[in-house]
Amino acid sequence: MAEVQNPSFETGNISVHTENIFPIIKKSLYSDHEIFLRELVSNGVDAMQKISHLASIGQFAGELGELKVEVSFDKEAKTITIADKGLGMNAEEVRKYINQVAFSGAEEFVKRFQDVKDTREIIGQFGLGFYSAFMVSKQVEIITKSFQENESAVHWVCDGSTTYTMKSHERTERGTDIILHVSEDSEEFLDKFRLSEILKKYCRFLPYPVHFEGEIINDTEPLWKRKPSELTEEDYLKFFEKLYPYSEEPLFYIHLNVDYPFNLTGILYFPKLRTEMELKKDRIHLYSRQVFITDNVENIVPEYLGLLQGVIDSPDIPLNVSRSYLQADSNVKKISTYISKKVADKLHELFKEDREKFASKWKDIEVFVKYGMISDEKFYEKAVDFCLLRNVEDATFTLDEYKTKIEAVQTDKNGSLVYLYAADKDHQDSFIRSANKKGYDVLHMGSLLDSHFIGHMERKLEKTSWKRVDAEAIDKLIEKEQTEAGLLNAEQEKEIVGVYNKVAEDLGATVRAEALGADEMPVVLVRPEFMRRMREQAMLGGMQGGMKEFVSVVVNSSHPLAEKVLEKKTGESRERLAKQLLDLARLSQGMLSGKDLTEFIERSVALASKK
Repeated sequence: MAEVQNPSFETGNISVHTENIFPIIKKSLYSDHEIFLRELVSNGVDAMQKISHLASIGQFAGELGELKVEVSFDKEAKTITIADKGLGMNAEEVRKYINQVAFSGAEEFVKRFQDVKDTREIIGQFGLGFYSAFMVSKQVEIITKSFQENESAVHWVCDGSTTYTMKSHERTERGTDIILHVSEDSEEFLDKFRLSEILKKYCRFLPYPVHFEGEIINDTEPLWKRKPSELTEEDYLKFFEKLYPYSEEPLFYIHLNVDYPFNLTGILYFPKLRTEMELKKDRIHLYSRQVFITDNVENIVPEYLGLLQGVIDSPDIPLNVSRSYLQADSNVKKISTYISKKVADKLHELFKEDREKFASKWKDIEVFVKYGMISDEKFYEKAVDFCLLRNVEDATFTLDEYKTKIEAVQTDKNGSLVYLYAADKDHQDSFIRSANKKGYDVLHMGSLLDSHFIGHMERKLEKTSWKRVDAEAIDKLIEKEQTEAGLLNAEQEKEIVGVYNKVAEDLGATVRAEALGADEMPVVLVRPEFMRRMREQAMLGGMQGGMKEFVSVVVNSSHPLAEKVLEKKTGESRERLAKQLLDLARLSQGMLSGKDLTEFIERSVALASKK
């Protein structure tokens, strides 16, 4: 029989590579102190994965027993205990893994079983993960017994300094207990609800049972670890409800499953999105080996994918890394590219399978698709096939279909294709009608994102411009070789511009006369495209009110009322009629209110009362 390795009582100094590491651990290692529980429970799970793996390859012949992590607390004694039934440690392993901070026990384990497949699935993190216990503890004890025969149990104690004590213990069962003596400033964690909340946040999908207060708090077989062929749509919807209770049912989902050149599983759901971006921090939950890491995935997936909901799990993403590391890490970049491709492929598949059903959901996903096209070139290349444009009649077209639809009538005299759009169908109704009279089609593009999308498409599509229907009089929006003839000569146009300059003085608008056609309004208010875009960009940049809306008054010199204004004998009567026509234009766009609206109504009544 081999000699029992019985550690005598010893004291020593923990070997660290940074002076005063404990204050750093306590204050700076993690931004949130509750993370200590995640680290210690996941270390316990890792220890059970190891013993299970050793048993599977014949390196451990004993009884595995019930593999679980037990979390308990004693409010009076002010302790929290995390106990596991894993492989445990002997004295030499405690010296190596615990007394040498930043030593990775994983390295030796990999070397020892490097010919065994899938070892990375069972490799956890030692060192700093364990020392997160000192963020909430004034003293930490470890009572552990190795799975190896003839090894005595070890009792290790440290008070948060670099000094420890270690001696043998009477423990007979394999596994490890970590006992935290909670410090006064962390007594918030000596609470059933608080501990339960943390465990359910970080440990709800760990692969071995986690017991707390008589219940198992985790699902050891989460949906994303199962084969898609085994699952039904009902399974996916129930899992979504578990992740996001009280949320509206998602539109569709993607099951991610790849093991080369990196390991990644997960399920992403498309929630219903409306006209604005609904960016929320907690949409996608990131896991590593079923351990919750974060719900802030901005450096792991493209920004536009933050609009999705669901779970991503990858052992190739470390538990504790800086943002700069994530941005530079090659695996993270590969994962980001893969997810983007899978999402684009899924959308294309749905479009091809059932175009009508896809179009019926377009209002809910168009923000997501357009955001992706703007921010990700590879996504754009795929999305041009399924991105839909929706007109004011709610008909939808692919980019190619819409180009074919409008190019015959909406190409200007310079050969440029003009896309007309409305941001507000009701306020811009008169302009939409004017466009329709010319045989033009008008798109509906009313979200803040659309202004960015339009700019992006103008850069992508050759000889193409996008103009809002109220940016100019209709003949100026799409200029043709032939122009309308006016009823006024040059001198009369100059004269009528002078009249309208007086009545439009309060608007601070420029005035010009143009022949728009006798069936158009006598006066039109337009917002030049360039100036309006500049104002919108300023507003998006936080300069609300910092840039005044620029409006131009266009007097229709083709309309009979233009002549009628000039026929008035006095300046007062001219201005009265001009003011009435100007206010009609303002009223049509919801720009008349208060005193101006009252005066317009009184003037209308007076004009109607005249014989």
